[in-house]
Amino acid sequence: MNIAGIDINIHRSKRKTVSIFIERDGSVSARVPQELTEQELEKVVKAKSYHIYKHRAEWELLNARQIKREYVSGQSFLYLGRNYRLKLVDENIKGLVFKNNRFYLNHNTSENGEEYFKQFYKKKLEQKLPPIIKQYATSLGVQPNKVGVMELQHRWASCSEKRNINFHWKCAMAPIDVLHYIVAHELAHLIHLNHTPAFWNEVDKVIPSYQKKQEWLKYNGSGMSL
Repeated sequence: MNIAGIDINIHRSKRKTVSIFIERDGSVSARVPQELTEQELEKVVKAKSYHIYKHRAEWELLNARQIKREYVSGQSFLYLGRNYRLKLVDENIKGLVFKNNRFYLNHNTSENGEEYFKQFYKKKLEQKLPPIIKQYATSLGVQPNKVGVMELQHRWASCSEKRNINFHWKCAMAPIDVLHYIVAHELAHLIHLNHTPAFWNEVDKVIPSYQKKQEWLKYNGSGMSL
């Protein structure tokens, strides 16, 4: 719906408050109580319109750093917070290979480079997540139902009311300490579904410097792309 000249994606759920946020693609989303009327929602959005436009301007500035990567020799790709070069080779290798701090891809298959990188990130994240989840699940005293790695469009991760947690494959591009924060953040949602002070208190218990991780994602998130 459009309110005060702002296109907003509305998501209704069993919650008591309204949360408005800028997605990673620059779109505006609002999580609202199921019983909230359109008139009430319009009033809330108009009251927050200045902050919405302000955050959209910040998003546009940050995303000016977005990189469009090409699958050619010398192009760099992020993995666990560091950039590694890609080298196209003549050897008959299967898919994408990462060794000696370099990515290798057969030049005849470079046209499928994006898919190979997605598979690589997904596989690596599936390997690295279990011990991290176990660490913070124990610390927070929670247990997710299911854990998955997939394409999540505009989110780094998500937690459902069924206690299922999913992570975007792009999380494999983040530094390991930032990945720890993303995991702890989602597990804390098993205690508090919304971003209330109580929620952030739970995150702070296990990631005392979580604000620094948030800042890293804010300023580097747009570069975590293919």
